[in-house]
Amino acid sequence: MKKLAIALLVIATLNSCKSEKETSSDKLTLMTLDPGHFHASLIQKSMLPGIDSVCYVYAPKSLGVSAHLALLNGYNIREESPTSWKVESYINADFLEKMLEEKPGNIVVLAGNNKRKTDYIHKSVSAALNVLSDKPMAINKDGFNLLIDAFDVAKEKKVMLYDIMTERYNIFSILQKELIHNADLFGTLEKGTLENPAIIKNSVHHFYKEVSGKPLIRPDWYYDVEQEGEGIVDVTTHSIDLIQWQLFPENVFDYKADVEVLNANRYPTKISLAQFKQSTGDAAFPSFLQKDVKNDTLNVYANGEINYSLKGVHSKVAVQWNYQAPEGSGDTHLSQIRGTRSIVSIKQGKEQNYKPRLYIEPAAATGFTEDDKKAITAGFETIASKYKGLMLKPEGKGYVIEVPADLLEGHEEHFAHVANKFFDYVRTGEMPEWEKSYMLTKYYITTEALAKAKTLR
Repeated sequence: MKKLAIALLVIATLNSCKSEKETSSDKLTLMTLDPGHFHASLIQKSMLPGIDSVCYVYAPKSLGVSAHLALLNGYNIREESPTSWKVESYINADFLEKMLEEKPGNIVVLAGNNKRKTDYIHKSVSAALNVLSDKPMAINKDGFNLLIDAFDVAKEKKVMLYDIMTERYNIFSILQKELIHNADLFGTLEKGTLENPAIIKNSVHHFYKEVSGKPLIRPDWYYDVEQEGEGIVDVTTHSIDLIQWQLFPENVFDYKADVEVLNANRYPTKISLAQFKQSTGDAAFPSFLQKDVKNDTLNVYANGEINYSLKGVHSKVAVQWNYQAPEGSGDTHLSQIRGTRSIVSIKQGKEQNYKPRLYIEPAAATGFTEDDKKAITAGFETIASKYKGLMLKPEGKGYVIEVPADLLEGHEEHFAHVANKFFDYVRTGEMPEWEKSYMLTKYYITTEALAKAKTLR
């Protein structure tokens, strides 16, 4: 009996060691590479279930990494719901080689200089590392071609590659999607034309603003479109992703067959030296920006418009960057989707006190008929049954949907949702094919549009 007990103890010990080894190998650990944008830190604004509290940062000495480490420390020492990240950093010129050599984690987080980002993606997946990347993954045609290869390498190495599309978790985007798929309320999706697109998504952003309660200091390269990317390959990624996700949920696209980029344009935001100094802390425009300086004013090609069709449906996405928002306002957004019965819109402008509101408006110039109103009420009740507290109120010729406060979240909170979705893909070792097709289609549209806009210049 004594020998049997000893044997059982040995077996139990071996099984315990095996279990610990398997748990360790399955652990997800973050490595942030060359952070240069605050989105990198927002991934870690809260503790993430199943993610090691020890995280790693590899970067050259820069304002970007200093700001990143300061934000992580700020999350750790805040009074309300402090985080407990244990940060180990390597700050040196050979940061990339060091990360690929040491590989203390298995997930690379990227948010920074977009000129280098696609190369970072390719090198990381080639080293069998999963990559969670801020948008955009590619800012020109060469980058897009490298990204295509990166997805092939990721498949070969059995790792995941994913971009951070926070707007899918915005309750207004979610509800807009629900509304347009309710035939009673919306009718059927219009195809639209180049002159009268069925979908319009416009957004206005600002270079100088606050993040996590503090003024955001931009790195000087952020104003160089060769490093950050032009406006029509940057923020438009969110709009294009939403069009795919809202209109054609879980559809696998063939961008060569399903997309036609019809036209595109670009124009600059003019930044004075005083504004540049306030935003970056730099006293002068650096040498790499001199190509864009005219009459002591920096011209940043942050604005533009893309007109394209996806599966025959015409869309227009536009982006505009101003220096600073008027007092009491902020980034704004218009998202309009046209059906045969109604137009479902998210508006966030002066009339809405710069807060998003969701509207159902008549598609016909004559307004809603009584039958339309009954159908819309019935359709809304179906949706409201899934979202407690939603209310439909008449306004103007149509309706506004009141969204209760407990369904609202700030933009910064959406990053954890994206991260957790990605971690689920990593844990299962599978990502739906539609996710990959959304990314490739999106970056095909943006980089093709940029090439077309430059040709038309």
